[in-house]
Parts: sequence; C-alpha cells; structure tokens
Amino acid sequence: MDAALVEKLTAWRRHLHAHPELSKFEKNTSAFVQAKLTELGIPFTPDIGGYGVVATLSRGASNRAVGLRADMDALPIDEKTGLGYGSTAPGVMHACGHDGHTTSLLGAAALLQADPSWSGTVHFVFQPAEEGQGGAKAMMADGLFSRFPMERIFSYHNWPGLEAGTVAVHHGPVMAAGARIHFTIDGTSGHAALPHLTRDPVVAAAHLILALQTIIARNIDPLQAAVISLGKMVAGEALNQIPGQVSLHGTCRYYSEEAHRALRDGMQRACEGVGAMMGVTIAHEIVPGVGATINHAAESELAAQAARAAGLQVRTDLPPAMTGEDFGWMLQTCPGAYVWIGNGPGVDLHNDGYDYNDAILPAASGYLASVAKNSLAEG
Repeated sequence: MDAALVEKLTAWRRHLHAHPELSKFEKNTSAFVQAKLTELGIPFTPDIGGYGVVATLSRGASNRAVGLRADMDALPIDEKTGLGYGSTAPGVMHACGHDGHTTSLLGAAALLQADPSWSGTVHFVFQPAEEGQGGAKAMMADGLFSRFPMERIFSYHNWPGLEAGTVAVHHGPVMAAGARIHFTIDGTSGHAALPHLTRDPVVAAAHLILALQTIIARNIDPLQAAVISLGKMVAGEALNQIPGQVSLHGTCRYYSEEAHRALRDGMQRACEGVGAMMGVTIAHEIVPGVGATINHAAESELAAQAARAAGLQVRTDLPPAMTGEDFGWMLQTCPGAYVWIGNGPGVDLHNDGYDYNDAILPAASGYLASVAKNSLAEG
C-alpha cells in the first residue's frame, strides 16, 4: 500500500474514532462511508437494514461474486484514552475497533479498484448495529444475500495482544453464541435497621449471583465452554432503606446446545430456589443474541492462503473466544470465514483506554483485498 493511501486511511479512521455513534444511530458514520465511496468512484446502495451500506465493484467476464463485511457501530463507554482524536461524543467511544474495521474495508475497496488483475464482483458490506442490536439479521432481512448475491463472505476483527498484522485463522468455531439475561427480584422494602420486617432483595441478589456461577462450576461439562457474567446491578436509592426491588443484567455465552440447555435450566432452578429460600419472587428473561461464529472449512483455508499471499504471518493455533459476533448469522446463511488480525500489545476490547492500531490498516485492507481475489479465482 502506498504512503498516500496509508495517510488517507489513517485520517479517515481517526475521524471515525472522534465521531462514534451507537448501534442503530450510525447516520453520520454511514454518510461518511457513502462520501468516501463517492470519492473513490465506487457505486453503493444505502439504508440496508437501517444505516447499512453495500458498495459493489464488478469487472471482467466472470459471474462469480464475493462479499467483504465490516461493522460500524460504537459502544456506550466514556473514553479515557487522552488521545488528540478521542471521542467527541460524551459516553460513546469506539472501544471495539469498528472504526478501524470500517476504514480497512474502504481501504480494500480502494486497493481492488486500482488492481486490474481480478475478474468478478465484490460486495463491500458496511454493517450497522453489531453490538448486540441485530444488525446482521436486519441486513439479511432487507435482502442482503438476495439483492447482492455472493458465493462467500469474509470479515475480521482486530485482536489486542496478538502481534500486529498477524492473521489468526480458526478451522471451525471462532466466537461463541450468546444471550442477554435479566433478573428482577421483588421483595418487601423497609427500614434498614428493621430487616426482619422486610424481605431483602439485595441479600437475595447476592445469593442469586453466587448460585448462577455454580451452574458453570457444577452443571456444565468441564470440557464444554460456557460463561455467565453479570455486568449491571440496580438496587435502592437510600442507604438506610432496604429496597423493594433489585435487578441484575448480564450475558451468557456458550457453543453447544447442550451447554445452552444447562444454562437455561440452571437459571430457572436458581431463581426458584433462591426465591423460596429468601421469601422473594424472582423473574428472569433470556433474550437470544448472536449465534456462534463458525468458519466453513474451505473458506477458512482460503482465508489462510489469502493472508499468506498478502505477505502476512498466519497462525492457526489460537483457541476460539467466548466473545460474540453477529457475523455468525451471516455464516449460517452464506459460506465464509472470520479471522482475527493482531492489534499488537495494549488494553483489551471494550476497555475505556482502547484504541485501534492505525499501523495495521495496510495489513487489514491488504488481507481483505487478497481474500476477495483468492475467492473469485478459486476453482
């Protein structure tokens, strides 16, 4: 990649980082993508499944087609990086690197447009609402694969801790399936000095939190992967009052249907048991989220070959992660593969000090362009 394009992509990525938008509110991000596609001279269709954009490049006589996908949304996190291009939107930041994903897909479009060596059609899929808001499903429901037919689709995620620019390819599972979990504990409020006259939902919540973790420790096969994490607790307003209600909110992750059933059944038993013991009522809700991201065999091999052809180091020894990714829904409909590209050392994803590494933009754009060309040429 020439220095001028690297400089341009870096400026684009930092603009997106400074102007993050939450899932389903990516209006300005989508407009920015459309403006850059116009600047590149690449035709596109906007408003697919919300603020999604699909751009298309075709050349030569081949009728083959491939898709490349990137996500665009940010997270409800208050940025603390101290960067000169830090978020200008209070409480919102690109803590997962979707600004870099979007920019590198624009970079791949620029590379492929300037490369006369391939023949066929490439669809560049800019997806909104990846962070648990169903953006992949919305694009699919809006005709992604019928309006823009493709034989395969590829995507990637930056991966902190993995050597910068190294491509990790999994043969099979990459990221877990998951659901959002909500618990509402209703007790009887009263004076904090007279607990015997109340039914304390805070103490019940403490028992429930521990009980939920025993599902992982004692109900899931130790050789199966599963996680329950509660990230939000809402309880009370006054320090000298026992509140009447506590709510807990979090996520569960799994790969197998067996683990899914054990999680679901265990949560039901925990709610009933803790509720009976503490004299409170506990309602719970499990809201399905993402499906497991599982690579197709032929496409994962294509991804590895494409990364090597782009001059990138490839690793195939990393275990899958319990993080979730709604690209998994696309892989259930269309063959494809999802890889990780090393972001280098630094803080983890979803951290308020995280930043996408601009130095990997050439590697990420180069990989995406290479996997598109390899897919169109394969067979």
